[in-house]
Amino acid sequence: MLVDVLIRDKRVFTSGPVKIGQHSPQTQNEREKVGKKILIVDDDAALVKVLRLSLEREGFDVITALGGAEALRKAYESRPDLVILDIMMPHMDGWTTCQRLREIADMPIIMLTAKGGESDVVRGLDLGADDYITKPCSSEELKARIRALLRRTQSTEQRSWQLTYDDGWLQIDLSRQQVAVDGKPVDLTPTEFRLLSCLVQRNGQVVPHQELLSEVWGPEYSDQVSYLSVYIRYLRQKIERNPSQPTYILTKWGMGYRFAGGEE
Repeated sequence: MLVDVLIRDKRVFTSGPVKIGQHSPQTQNEREKVGKKILIVDDDAALVKVLRLSLEREGFDVITALGGAEALRKAYESRPDLVILDIMMPHMDGWTTCQRLREIADMPIIMLTAKGGESDVVRGLDLGADDYITKPCSSEELKARIRALLRRTQSTEQRSWQLTYDDGWLQIDLSRQQVAVDGKPVDLTPTEFRLLSCLVQRNGQVVPHQELLSEVWGPEYSDQVSYLSVYIRYLRQKIERNPSQPTYILTKWGMGYRFAGGEE
């Protein structure tokens, strides 16, 4: 079945023949997706229906909500593996919903919205979204982003970290996924922790932008340098004594970043 869904200001367009009832043999990737729960949050019922059908054909277990309050209730009840979230919704908008979802769990959140300004993207990432997709967007791109986030989350969960760092001010235990500054626990998002882990494991080495993006966000994001600069700023604000004059996460202009733990 060839289906392409384009989302333009909450209008849905499909092209290509839709053949009901035809199923190709499952691939290994498709089998791995079975049982993964995705929560779609949007007040446009027609859009939600199309997205749900598209993702269910991929083997996902899809849950839907037409508003923020309903999304919070269903997220608490079902613990989805990933959330697709619109911004422009009545009563409780996507900004507030994203913040509240982050209080419930650390599941990946994709903001899918017509608000495509740079300030909107930065605000979405600031509030805890893992990805930000602007409409119009093809269904294939959306599914690729979903697969990338789920792979990243799964690999982080399965990884057994054995590295620690402690200089008296900054304490990092990657095996327990714990970070503390001056003895006080630091709350990092999953993305922030993955980024810090990549840098700490290569202590003293410059890690190129593309390598960090591929490892933390997935290979599909290797050119999204703006994502990286935003999260580097978040980390510095949380672990540096003076974020404007960092001593742990240093910039190699035009190349990448390095963790400078233990350097005099």
